[in-house]
Amino acid sequence: MAGYGALSEAYEWLIRDDLVTPAGAAARFDGLVTSLPPGARVLDCACGTGQLAVGLAGLGLDVVATDASLGMVRRTEELAAEHGVSIQAHQVTWEELSDHLDAASFDVVFCVGNSLGHAEGAAGRQAALAAMARLLRPGGRLVLTSRKWEAVRARGSRMDVRDRLVRRNGRDAVVVYYTQIAHAWEQEHHWEIAVAQVEPDGSLRTCSERLSFWPFRYEELTAQLQSVGLTVETTTFEPDDGGYLLVAGNE
Repeated sequence: MAGYGALSEAYEWLIRDDLVTPAGAAARFDGLVTSLPPGARVLDCACGTGQLAVGLAGLGLDVVATDASLGMVRRTEELAAEHGVSIQAHQVTWEELSDHLDAASFDVVFCVGNSLGHAEGAAGRQAALAAMARLLRPGGRLVLTSRKWEAVRARGSRMDVRDRLVRRNGRDAVVVYYTQIAHAWEQEHHWEIAVAQVEPDGSLRTCSERLSFWPFRYEELTAQLQSVGLTVETTTFEPDDGGYLLVAGNE
């Protein structure tokens, strides 16, 4: 996974309102977190700017955060310092997880925020899932959230402009997505994402980046999870919804 260099500086404008704070990001997983023993060890893989990692650390969990983007790792460290919590943050790709983290050393691995779509095709996705599964202790869980890519492809290539200004840290921004859909599922797809921040004088300061993604069908994901030794325990997948949360466990 590459990218999120420029956008790491404006990523908060891309996060849903209810997930933009550490407390809000962690609250989404209350049911799972409350079942963990005190001090359970968790990994936030593809951590972004660290809202979930910092929120989980604030609940007393032993948190490691990784991301392929150095900018995201730096922002995660800054957020942890701001909230007075201790986490380990590393610039690590999925392929490098086994080089930096011990096998069977985590109770939960989180891979949320549609991150898995950035793994390069079926082979890259398989490798990412295998790398994360390897880190789970017996009885551990992998937690994924994803867009429903079937719906994304059905809408075709398109430009989406948010229908309102997004306010973060007392500043407004206009967010624009251009989605470029390839002919076939297995081909590389692209997003062009722009965040235009409104300056005090009314001018716009724009941050933009072109990102690659490889969509996948839900049944492909569940089959790949099974192939790496994980069984789906709970899922919110519904044919008519835009996204879903999935929890898979090992033996």
